[in-house]
Amino acid sequence: AYHRIPTARHALFPRKRRYVEPRRLVYPLFVKSATEDASLGIAQASIVHDPQKLRERVEFIHEQTNSDALVEEYVEGRELYIGVMGNDRLTTFPVWELNFGTLPELMSIATRKVKWDRKYQQKHGIGTGPARELPEGMPQKVAQAARRIYRALSLSGYARIDMRLTAEGQLYVLEANANPNLAQIEDFATSALASGLGYDKALERILQLGLTYQAAWRET
Repeated sequence: AYHRIPTARHALFPRKRRYVEPRRLVYPLFVKSATEDASLGIAQASIVHDPQKLRERVEFIHEQTNSDALVEEYVEGRELYIGVMGNDRLTTFPVWELNFGTLPELMSIATRKVKWDRKYQQKHGIGTGPARELPEGMPQKVAQAARRIYRALSLSGYARIDMRLTAEGQLYVLEANANPNLAQIEDFATSALASGLGYDKALERILQLGLTYQAAWRET
């Protein structure tokens, strides 16, 4: 918020604290772990529409992931990913999109099954690839926002920034993934390849960035 980066309104529910129902958030809400990755704990039940379901899902996250629960206002729209590489000088790759196939609009979230269940992906036509038919100027806007986020969070080496694009053309940041999957068939590598950077060269570049990285605290 300090850097004027648009994110969904949210509330944090720490473990082992008294549950207090949020008064200012608007349903539907999205409930997830504040610290876990790879969609651990995320399912269709993560989208809640009333206070009772919200409390149940927060308790589920506490118990099943042993972590605090993060509750956000659900942002309906297209799910966009963009890879960023660099320390001081930044390179962004083409905008990628998670296509939810035949899933209904309110089921269009990156659940555990959406990410990792191959049969489920094939059944619903789920997959990732270049974002098609974006509004004019949107790829540049996504790239600019990604660079701002990267610098605001003092990221280095490489990262993937996840966003949602609403029907009205508003971007919201979902996550800055400082350690995205580097497998050759995953989004970071395939989007790098689309920009002309092959897999071996991308890995070499990441290693070079790590070797030459100078942490700010070392300069004092």
